Formats: sequence, C-alpha cells, structure tokens
Amino acid sequence: MSTAALFQPIKIRGLNLLNRIVIAPMCQYSAEEGCMNEWHLIHLGKLALSGAALLTIEATAVVPEGRITYADLGLWNERCYAAMGLILESIRRWTDMPIGLQLNHAGRKASTEVPWEGGLQIPPTEALGWQTLAPSQLRYGKGKFPSLALDKEGLKHVRDAFAAAARRAAKLGLDLVQVHAAHGYLLHQFLSPLSNRRGDAYGGSLANRMRFPLEIFDAVRSEVPPDVPVSIRLSATDWVDGGWDLEQTLHFSAELQRRGCDTIHVSSGGLYPGQRIPIGPGYQVPFARAVKKEVNIPVVAVGLITGFEQAEAIVGTGDADMVALARTILFDPNWPWHAAAKLGGKVHVPKQYLQSQPNRFRDLFEND
Repeated sequence: MSTAALFQPIKIRGLNLLNRIVIAPMCQYSAEEGCMNEWHLIHLGKLALSGAALLTIEATAVVPEGRITYADLGLWNERCYAAMGLILESIRRWTDMPIGLQLNHAGRKASTEVPWEGGLQIPPTEALGWQTLAPSQLRYGKGKFPSLALDKEGLKHVRDAFAAAARRAAKLGLDLVQVHAAHGYLLHQFLSPLSNRRGDAYGGSLANRMRFPLEIFDAVRSEVPPDVPVSIRLSATDWVDGGWDLEQTLHFSAELQRRGCDTIHVSSGGLYPGQRIPIGPGYQVPFARAVKKEVNIPVVAVGLITGFEQAEAIVGTGDADMVALARTILFDPNWPWHAAAKLGGKVHVPKQYLQSQPNRFRDLFEND
C-alpha cells in the first residue's frame, strides 16, 4: 500500500473511495431543456477514466427557474431523468468510478447568459430569461433585475423540488448526492445577512437564516437511501464585512453533522459582487482546516489546488480529508496518474490503458 496520504482509501457512509482526489462539480452550460446530451458523455466519460476517487456531476437545477443559465442541467422531470440515465449507463459500462450529483437552485443569480456569451443576466421579458426568486427582493449587483421574495408556498415548492430531484438521483443509483449551499446561490442567499432581509422565521437570527437550508438538507437526506452519503458544499465566507463568515459556517457545519451530513465541501465567496478575495494557491484551505476541527466527518478542500506535493500536504497534515479538483483536472485529465507517479501511489485505470504505464513507474497502475 502507498504511503502517500493522497492515495489512501477512505469510507464515507457506505461509499468506499480508493483515494482522496475528488472531481468537483463543473457547470458545462451545454444541456438542452435541462437534459444531458453527447457533450456530457464526452466530458464526464473522460473524467471517469482519470483515476480520481469520485466524479461529481455539475450543479443540477431542481426546477427550471433554478437554473443559472438556460443551458444548465436539470433533474426536475422524467425527461431529464431519462437523459441522465442514458449517459450514466454508457459511462458505467466502462468504468466503476463512483459518481455523485450536485443539486442546486440559483435563486437571484439565475436567468443569465452562458459565460462565453458574456454571462449577463437576461431580463424576464426576453425569451431565454425568467423571473428570479430569492429570500428577499434584492438585486444581485448593479444592472441586475430584482427577484421576487419566496412566500410560504414558494418555499414549499422549492423544498418539494429538492426532495423530488433527490428521489430521481436515488433511482439513478448515484453514489453520492450533494446539496449546493455555496457561491451565492439560493441556499447561500438564505444563510447570508447580505441577501436575506426577511422578517419571518427564515430571516434575522443565525438560527432563522439556517432554517431553510437545513430543511432542504433534511428533505434530500430523507429521500436518499441510508447507505448513500449526502454532502453539502458551503462558502465559508462572503469575503465582505457584515456577511456570512467562518464563525457562522462552523455553527452551520456542526448542525449539519447532527442531522446526518456525511461530508462538507468547503469553498468561499460568490454572494456579493463587491467581494475582495486574496486569491493564491490553496487560499481556501484554512477554512477547510477550521471546519475539520469543528466536525467529525470528512472535509473536502478546494481552490487553486494544482501541485502534487501541495495536495499531498493538505491531506497529509490533516488540513482536509480530501481535495477537490476542477480547472486543474480539465487542463490535465490524467492529473491523478501523474500525482501517483510523483508520490509513489497507485491509481486505478481502465484495462485498455494498462500498457501505457511507463517502465520507470513500476506497479503504478492497477485494475481489479
């Protein structure tokens, strides 16, 4: 067995992972009416051969109005379910890498153009736009369009939609379901006092602001089989004075663990256009370290993790239990292979690729 911490196995509820490398959800903005297509087969299929421990499907909207863009994935009806099922069936024929899914509602950050077309918010009066919904009737920055505040029936609709999407995810046999409560999307909007100005039981105090995200987590957990882990992705801070911060994140994390959360994926930012983020290698790792001290469940670090030794140090020193890669693994889809070669680890590869192992890396590859 490898002595590299990055290549030690880990168990999360009933899920056995071969190493500590997670592929983070990455929006592709390439769906058609919420449905997967050939692009997702190419994209996810490539990553499923990478040797990472877990592949996470991008942010998937639970209702059409919860999409970030008109080209986002969804799981709100049987058509979306069937399309995703076909893609998963094709990938699973050739790899047994565990696959998870991130469920999301974009809230006031919805109804936007795809990034390569500028990413601006589309007015609800235009064909590709719609009325956004949020905790409070606030714009997401200058030039954006105001959202409608979710009322009692609206809250129930969103809660039921998360539960229904989780049921579909369970029927698809996904190995993990993640609730997206980061990056300024709806659940993060409820958490932060910058975006939540409600005067009812869902606004004001920390307990009230946590209430709806916790209800969503409970709804998802109740629909996922007992042996399948449910995780959450959090922004540890808004990077804005008076916003959501690490202290509140620690309270929220402890409550999530109490309710059966299996792992916490720690990111940051995304809620407020005026955020000031001191970006640098591993800049979010201290947040993961703080959350790990607060809870007794696995914690995932993410954010400019690019180097093999860097990733090894994060796991080896106990700052986090796993690292998540996004742009890094898009740039180098075989990053886990190269990390294993550098650190003296082993990596699982398809049998069709076994002969590609360089002679100087004896016993690097395995397939069993």
